[in-house]
Amino acid sequence: MKTTALSIYILAVGVFLTATSELVVSGILPRIAEDVNISLAVAGQLITAYSLSFAIATPLLIVLTSRMNRKPLLIGSLAVFIAGNALSALSLNAETLMVSRVLLGASSGIFLVVSLGIVAKLVPADQLGRSIGTIILGFSSAMILGVPLGIAIADWMSWQAIFMMLGALSIAVGTAILRLLPAVEGDDPVPLSSQLKQAGSAVIVTAFFISLFREGGNSVFLTYISPYLQQLLSFDTADIAFMMLALGLIGAFASRLGGSLVDRWGTSRTLGTWLVIHLLALALLPVFTFSTPLAVGLIAIMFVALFASGPAIQSYMIQQAPKSANFVLSLNTSVIHLGIAGGAGAGGYLLNGTASLQHHPWLAAALIALGLAAAQISFALSRKKMNSPIERSLT
Repeated sequence: MKTTALSIYILAVGVFLTATSELVVSGILPRIAEDVNISLAVAGQLITAYSLSFAIATPLLIVLTSRMNRKPLLIGSLAVFIAGNALSALSLNAETLMVSRVLLGASSGIFLVVSLGIVAKLVPADQLGRSIGTIILGFSSAMILGVPLGIAIADWMSWQAIFMMLGALSIAVGTAILRLLPAVEGDDPVPLSSQLKQAGSAVIVTAFFISLFREGGNSVFLTYISPYLQQLLSFDTADIAFMMLALGLIGAFASRLGGSLVDRWGTSRTLGTWLVIHLLALALLPVFTFSTPLAVGLIAIMFVALFASGPAIQSYMIQQAPKSANFVLSLNTSVIHLGIAGGAGAGGYLLNGTASLQHHPWLAAALIALGLAAAQISFALSRKKMNSPIERSLT
């Protein structure tokens, strides 16, 4: 059991590194543009290249490697990730950087999805939520801690040093996986047509809409959280750094809490509860901007709900499609990236139209409300499926 727990923590560290490679670029974009002698608009396409590679390549590669032993697949994805980081650090032009982002996107997607699938096979069902929460914590930590650390390293040394460090640390993670992770067989030989049928079921499709709207709502607010804190709550730069660190610690606690509640309450109850809390915190935020302490408290509650619901939605996907879990999770990561891109775009459109960030929490809340509606539909369809005579005869 101790070896299993250690393996899960190692996978979470790997997810932290791969997620940092994605998220850190937005914070160092001006430096990259200046160094490589490209415009900021062209540099911004590095983010697009990563997201498209992640969203398109991950499901395809998951299908092609579904029967492979999980351990060498993880090692292989890390090897490509290390190569992508090396190429990023050595790039002298935009074309090479674009290629490196494609490699990083595809390898990061594989590592995340395979890690989630491995956890589902390593732990008992009553520990699934907590274990998924640990993996999600790796991704969440990259959002809150990896990005500011990367920016600090770029200020202290160079942006190339970030990718060198990510590559070096990935070698250490790969070595630990090689030595400590037990052999985990690939998925059962399920025909692609069956996997597509399961992924296209009404329960799973509506679950994808939960991710789409949830991530879209998060992106509307989180993309502009720094200027929101500055303009509406009068934070200075040092205050924002401290606030993000505090929110990162809250997120770490919430991921563990959310995973534990999945094991106690079940996925549907846990996910539904946190979505309601998330929605209420965002909806109330513009009303309480007159009081910084109250507004900060609502943002903290929003972060708890954000991170605590992560393990629930991943566990829900696994439970609803156990024979095609890796394929469904890979599609879900693609949906998540679409939600992030769409939310950022919607937030920018609202900002251009109103010249204010005052109403961004309400737009975010509206999208979370759509996610909550999708969740209720998915839960109802799941209950109907479980109560069907055919399903009862199989259980």
